[in-house]
Amino acid sequence: MRKDNLKLDKIIDFEKWNKLQDSIALVTKTAIITVDYKGNPMTMHSECQKFCAIVRKDKEMAKYCQKCDSRGGLEAARINKPYIYLCHYNIVDIAIPIIVDDKYIGAIMAGQIKLSDINADNTLEQIVSEPNKDIKIKILQDLKEEYDNLPVLSFDEVENIANMLFDLCNYLVEEALDKNLALEMKDVINLNDYKMTKEIFSGHKTKSIENIKKEMSNFIINSYVEDKSFNDNNVSISRTLKPAIDYIYSNKSENISVKDMADLCHISQSYFSRLFVKEMGEKFSIYMSKLKIQWSKKFLEETDIPVTQISEELGFNEPGYFIKMFKKYEGVTPSIYRKYYKK
Repeated sequence: MRKDNLKLDKIIDFEKWNKLQDSIALVTKTAIITVDYKGNPMTMHSECQKFCAIVRKDKEMAKYCQKCDSRGGLEAARINKPYIYLCHYNIVDIAIPIIVDDKYIGAIMAGQIKLSDINADNTLEQIVSEPNKDIKIKILQDLKEEYDNLPVLSFDEVENIANMLFDLCNYLVEEALDKNLALEMKDVINLNDYKMTKEIFSGHKTKSIENIKKEMSNFIINSYVEDKSFNDNNVSISRTLKPAIDYIYSNKSENISVKDMADLCHISQSYFSRLFVKEMGEKFSIYMSKLKIQWSKKFLEETDIPVTQISEELGFNEPGYFIKMFKKYEGVTPSIYRKYYKK
């Protein structure tokens, strides 16, 4: 994986994340901020409590706040799970590690709450040393009302929030890795003879690789096939059938079944089949075969990609069936079609 893809802004789309972060903070009654591996803020503070907002603006106290964010994130990365701890004002905070390729690149910090279970405080670690006692007492006296108004949750509620954020963070990372893998593959692909390199796939889950291969197949097909959608065809289709037609043209590499499309349209297979013939003029299986043969001709005309690979890219179960269908509709085999087209 490229080094620049390990940067936090390559993993998280902050424009979208900020809105989601605000919503989560509002619902959970916790303040949330996303920081890099040094503890530097990468987002605004969502639902930051007044007490903490004032403390963070104090030049001396802000250092302790940043240390909490930094050390909390590092501890979460060390144990590779949410870390719940106390800040220098005995306020509960949570650190959710963001880890990519075993490298800690940042954290989602949540908290600014007090616990309703008084004894639970004793089980949590105060992650940084307390500030000067006199300064601490003075701030607490000056901001007593704000401190008393901090949200109060049970320890179980805090743990549930921590686990939810951890699952969400893992989901964001996995989605980002899939996206980055697709971008890397597009960069290295030679459309005439592409190969999925071991280096690119290293560290990715099988499911992710299969999804990316599917995406890349569609990318390759769409590079040659002009009719990328059904919109250009002057055929009127019903709202019921439209999801299936859109899916067919958006997923050219799939071996799509009647059942898949009937389920997508939320109708029975028999009704889907009748409706398809009525609106498209022929059976689903015949329509799909003709369509894929039409798409395959673009590959044969413009590339040297092997026939077996074209068959695979277009979702045929086996090359022999592809060749059989091609000859049925075109009168010659794919190899002969290519040979005489390129003369």
